[in-house]
Amino acid sequence: MSAEKVSSQYPELYADAETICAGQSVAWLQTLREQAVAQFAEQGFPSLRDEEWRYTNVAAIEKKRFSPVSHADIGAVELASLEQYLLADTWAVVLVDGHFSAALSKLDGLPESVTVTNMAGALESQADLVEQYFAQAVNTTEQGFSAFNAAWFSDGVFIHLPAKEVLAKTIQIVHVVTQAEFMANTRHIIALEQSAEAKIVESFIGCDEAYCTAAVNEVFLAKNADLTLYKLQLEGVKAYHFGGTYVKQARDSRFTHHNFAFGALLARSDVHTDLQQAAECDLNGLSLAEKRQHIDNHTRINHLEPHATSRELYKSVLNHRARVVFQGRVLVAEQAQKTDSDMHNHNLLLSDDAEADAKPQLEIYADDVKCAHGVTVGQLDEQAIFYLQSRCVDVATAKNMLTFAFANEMVERIKLKPLHDQVLAQLLQHFPQAGVEQDWL
Repeated sequence: MSAEKVSSQYPELYADAETICAGQSVAWLQTLREQAVAQFAEQGFPSLRDEEWRYTNVAAIEKKRFSPVSHADIGAVELASLEQYLLADTWAVVLVDGHFSAALSKLDGLPESVTVTNMAGALESQADLVEQYFAQAVNTTEQGFSAFNAAWFSDGVFIHLPAKEVLAKTIQIVHVVTQAEFMANTRHIIALEQSAEAKIVESFIGCDEAYCTAAVNEVFLAKNADLTLYKLQLEGVKAYHFGGTYVKQARDSRFTHHNFAFGALLARSDVHTDLQQAAECDLNGLSLAEKRQHIDNHTRINHLEPHATSRELYKSVLNHRARVVFQGRVLVAEQAQKTDSDMHNHNLLLSDDAEADAKPQLEIYADDVKCAHGVTVGQLDEQAIFYLQSRCVDVATAKNMLTFAFANEMVERIKLKPLHDQVLAQLLQHFPQAGVEQDWL
């Protein structure tokens, strides 16, 4: 499908979508939206001709022509049905079909100096503050989904922490999609001023029908700020998912990201971060794919100034005819001396028909650096299976034990116990451990 054909359909389909988009009265945003619409009309969705999308075909999103959600079907979601996804002792922001639900959200007890609100509300009450950050971390010209999101995002979340604010509890952002053939298009801004600290969990769930989620995060960390961001993607079995997190890290800031991709028919996750002097970045990921699932993880770490550190570990487990893609790129600028970067990607194939495509990249222009990367793709060790069999463990259980151990390394990195237990339960559903209680693990 040509880029011209892709770009001609959604602008026409979304011609009247402005009425459901946040910030109708904000002049600078409307100008930006118009520019993004024009950019998308010219660019369209990414195609296989784009180097960074050569392994992931999103043509189905164009063919299905997902409609914008005209309203949030709040009545379709009950708080009781969300309980299994809501984490204990957290502040929760719930977005239903791309729109904020005050009834389902839990924000009582937030410090007065902290702003956690929906994007539509922030654009009404703090438009000047939002303008300082909006479209500063992500470039709408980089690829089609970024322009699409900027043009037609319906709502989102705006989080702002003042200097030295350390949140005592976690913030959870829950995305829920209830309607088939719809596009849930959201935009978040997370800004931490100097020495502020926060932990945020983003959860994605939805119905079992075909729909599409497009969520873009712009993250800004001032000097010595510290953010840990978790992403748990449990979309429906027919869903399409695009999630992009774009980070600007000032000097001495710390950013940790954990990406757990278990759901959706096709899912793409981008994590891009720019590191200033002595900034630290730690990216972790675990993908579980089966049947015909396709999961694509794309990371980019830009070391722009000296003494920054980055660590990256992504793992995936594939079964049946599933396919997982990992594209990790580390760029070290000429002035970024004393950079310390380490990137690893490990893939476990449980089927001869599964496929893992790995493309690690180091682009180094400085001469005093410490950079390394490694990739493995393989199946379970037959000797390890035989060893367990010799200890009276049947073959199926032996394979589950070894696979669980491979994946559980990433789960053990979760420092929030409620989220750790939730992700562990998901892992045990895929690879049950006979005679073992979850509480023992």
